Amino acid sequence: MKLRLDVRDWVVKAEEDYEAARTLVRKRKPNLSNAVCFHAQQCAEKYLKAFLTCHRIAFPKTHDLLDLLELAKRADSTLELLKSDLTYLEPYAVEFRYPGEFAIREEAKRSVQVVGHVREALRGRLQLQ
Repeated sequence: MKLRLDVRDWVVKAEEDYEAARTLVRKRKPNLSNAVCFHAQQCAEKYLKAFLTCHRIAFPKTHDLLDLLELAKRADSTLELLKSDLTYLEPYAVEFRYPGEFAIREEAKRSVQVVGHVREALRGRLQLQ
């Protein structure tokens, strides 16, 4: 399926975040777990926005994955299956970007696994290989 340019742009940005998370999680020093988790959350967010754009569903400027999921379920109710994954990634948009909260290596590894599942599901629904 050939994607519209506006959808493709979201996918390109999502893939950049996915590759950043996968690359950074492999680094031992320095510990970049916060960045890994942030990029994983951003990948999920951008894939949700690509899906919403594809289905011409308007969305606000937000980092809230669960709000985006509720909008996406208007087009595909089976996306509810991603709720636990998105709930896991949700805090990494903002909370871990500022002093006071720090992700550990295990969280970083899990965030890459979780976003891989979200990515696969949404790429399938966008008919991407």
